[in-house]
Amino acid sequence: FLELSCIMIALGIEGSANKLGVGIVREDGTILSNVRHTYITPPGTGFLPKETAEHHRKHILRLVNEALVESGLSGDALDCVCYTKGPGMGGPLRVCAVVARILAQLWRKPLIGVNHCVAHIEMGRVVTGAADPVVLYVSGGNTQVISYSQNRYRIFGETIDIAVGNCLDRFARLVNLSNDPSPGYNIEQSAKGGTRYIELPYAVKGMDVSFAGILSNIEDVARQRLAAGECTVEDLC
Repeated sequence: FLELSCIMIALGIEGSANKLGVGIVREDGTILSNVRHTYITPPGTGFLPKETAEHHRKHILRLVNEALVESGLSGDALDCVCYTKGPGMGGPLRVCAVVARILAQLWRKPLIGVNHCVAHIEMGRVVTGAADPVVLYVSGGNTQVISYSQNRYRIFGETIDIAVGNCLDRFARLVNLSNDPSPGYNIEQSAKGGTRYIELPYAVKGMDVSFAGILSNIEDVARQRLAAGECTVEDLC
């Protein structure tokens, strides 16, 4: 009991894009609760900041309550309240920040703003046990090669135009794939049904990469070859 009481417990709120999550974790990485709700838009469309923020406002209090119930804890048992400070979409981030601030005041707990990118890396370190990793950080808005040097994370290579996640999202809209549970997942599943290999251009410049050319090319290929019946959506995926 004495050992467990020394381990900090944090409640975290993440809502930088269309996925809203509330989790409660111990300092050693043990997940006590992890509840989520995703704002799903129709196929062929993306999500806008205003509508995404409204989604977060509608669901965030319920998720906080569910996280507490799932963990079996009350606000008094927490040591701090954390929230995504950025980067991300302004409106959704603001909703989460306001709720986190109110909870911290109600429970009289420290409020900690978290860098979204660093949080992804630190989660990976906890899961893998890596001490000093070189990280390929890939998400909807970021594609970077990152490592820790001289007391901070530093970028050694990155996309020079769009992130690979953004590239996949735009391709999914082009071929009208579902956004549920996510465009990238549905692209991967559709690709399993492909029978033709379609070569696409890509560019690597030193430690940097480029995905805008792939997207531009696939937009032309998709329209022309799909209309001519020369390939399927599965082949393009």
